[in-house]
Amino acid sequence: MRTTVEPLTPRTRRGVELVLLVVAIAIVLLAWVTVDLNRNGTVPANIIPVAGGLVVLAVVVHLVLRWKAPYADPVLLPITTALNGLGLVMIHRLDLAAGRLGADGSANQQIIWTTLAVALTVGVIWVLPDHRLLRRYTYVSLAVGFILLLLPLVPVLGREVNGSRIWIGLGPFSFQPGEFAKIALAIFFAGYLVQTRDVLSLAGKRILGFTFPRGRDLGPILVAWVLALLILVFEKDLGSALLFFGVFVAMLYVATERVSWIAIGLLLFGVAVAFALSAFAHFQKRVDLWLEPFSPDNLDRSNQLANGLWGMAAGGLTGTGLGAGRPWLTPFAENDFIFSSLAEELGLFGSVAILLLYLVFVQRGIRTALGVRDGFGKLLAIGLTFSVAFQLFIVIGGVTRVIPLTGLTTPFLSLGGSSLLANWIIMSLLLRISDQARRPVPALPVGVDADPVAAEATQVVKL
Repeated sequence: MRTTVEPLTPRTRRGVELVLLVVAIAIVLLAWVTVDLNRNGTVPANIIPVAGGLVVLAVVVHLVLRWKAPYADPVLLPITTALNGLGLVMIHRLDLAAGRLGADGSANQQIIWTTLAVALTVGVIWVLPDHRLLRRYTYVSLAVGFILLLLPLVPVLGREVNGSRIWIGLGPFSFQPGEFAKIALAIFFAGYLVQTRDVLSLAGKRILGFTFPRGRDLGPILVAWVLALLILVFEKDLGSALLFFGVFVAMLYVATERVSWIAIGLLLFGVAVAFALSAFAHFQKRVDLWLEPFSPDNLDRSNQLANGLWGMAAGGLTGTGLGAGRPWLTPFAENDFIFSSLAEELGLFGSVAILLLYLVFVQRGIRTALGVRDGFGKLLAIGLTFSVAFQLFIVIGGVTRVIPLTGLTTPFLSLGGSSLLANWIIMSLLLRISDQARRPVPALPVGVDADPVAAEATQVVKL
């Protein structure tokens, strides 16, 4: 019996992306105008250049995708544009409250960083025709990741800010290399696990219903644990340590499908945190502020968390309105606490809408991982997506008092070049992987009999 297999040719959906980009830019511009109307009663004088700049940046990436990655996911770029734009709106709003206008404003700096981020995104899509090329640099990525993590410990180069040594200074500029280290380490983890997942998933002993790995197979997770411990001890950065170790454990679980790796990871990280809490006063202070943020002693030491919670409570369901609240009362309102600033002026409904944007972003990343046809791409997409999702949980959990504050930035929203550049690069890599996932497989030559393996190879997951 002869079987004819016809490949499914999905639509590129670049037109859908363009429509969503128009909606995203319209929301951002409406929010920008609303801020000035509530603050000054006038339409902002810079609305034309701001609108023109956003349109140009979005259209450039859209056109490059049409040319270089026509089957890339049509939703990731509009969501990134909307989140980045809303962050710019809140930073602009805080500039108005502080009297920082024109070139002196933080919003102007963030616009420059956004332009650089878009340029990097275009560069990644242009230069990287296939994500599988990154697998050649598995151990190079490991070396780069370690170097980036160790840079803040260099005596002259590193800087300590708010008790954590995670910054480096280059003249008047400060830089957080750990934001890029997570990308390099995700590439290494994906390349390493795709080679060793069979050994890590099959070999081991079964104890109490869990299959535990052999002692010699514990090396990778022990190395990741030691790396997280070093970050905790020397850089005093609980957030980055939790993020790096969490991303590795998540990728290890996806590669092996063994719950025991999660159990081992939680146990090891719990030991590391217990040690850090007993050894360093900086961590003890953060836990005290988390447990009792409204106590008189803690309010004297830091009122950041308390003011953030009061601000979100003042927003209620619908918010005070953009430009009508008082988010500047919370220290670092444009950095660590930009989500609470938006929650105060947009209310619970606006906060949920922002979280839904992140949720859709993560869902598209996971769907990309399910659709791509190579193991390296699956693990890399999962690692990059989980890094955004887990960082968001750490930040939102900190400002809402679910977990202690860690000092990480909210992806795409917070003021800061390092975080913005790194997360746009993550988005560009997901676009490249999704283009490969949705791209049709070449059809079988005419007259060739289809077997089950060939038939499966011609099927495409329709995203």
